[in-house]
Amino acid sequence: MEHKRTPARKKAKELAKSLRSEQPDYPYLKSLFRELRQELDIDIPRNSARLPEVPSEDEIQRFYEAVWKARKFADMVLIKTLFYTGVRISELVNMRLADVDLERCQIRVNRGKGDKDRIVPFPLAFRELLGMHMQQMKERSATYVFESSRRRKYSDRGVRKMLARYATAAGITRSMSPHKWRHFLFTWLKKQGIDDALIQPYSGHENRESLEIYSRLSITEAQQHYDQAMRKFPVQ
Repeated sequence: MEHKRTPARKKAKELAKSLRSEQPDYPYLKSLFRELRQELDIDIPRNSARLPEVPSEDEIQRFYEAVWKARKFADMVLIKTLFYTGVRISELVNMRLADVDLERCQIRVNRGKGDKDRIVPFPLAFRELLGMHMQQMKERSATYVFESSRRRKYSDRGVRKMLARYATAAGITRSMSPHKWRHFLFTWLKKQGIDDALIQPYSGHENRESLEIYSRLSITEAQQHYDQAMRKFPVQ
């Protein structure tokens, strides 16, 4: 037999009478109900985390094949930069030539999500191609890594339209948003056996546990693991 409960409004009035003398404020009530929940052994229902949709290796390869066939050098460099670094579009379009360290195969992301700076790696095999592109941009007196012929940095919207165009050319019908590419890269690196603590600082995701572990590791060690894994990446 189901227990009949007192209506919530009526119970609230009863509780208010006993609490009024305490002159409660919001923090007090919040603390009180947290203690009450524990006394009654009531668990907070948790929504099951929805796993992100990740493109397949076949889709990644088909996508890049469409880029390769277009024979647009700047597009190839841009898309490989996204593939290899996992940066967000907003971070990509604000990437300056001065932020790229070809010697160390690293790019500094300034004021990324959460207004935080970080360093992201790129594969040693990509250095020559990126260096050629950067030289072309420097000859045009560019400031940003990706600029139009009118010396204007690429826009977030413009890059997304470019990616959508190549996805259509590759015959990919489902969404291939850049955020899913981030998921693909970090999932792929994890499958290669790279520890979360090494991936986290590059991804820009905040995770206290990973940060504590990472604090005992060096960027150099992380880069070595990354570069070894990226030799097997589906797009070379």
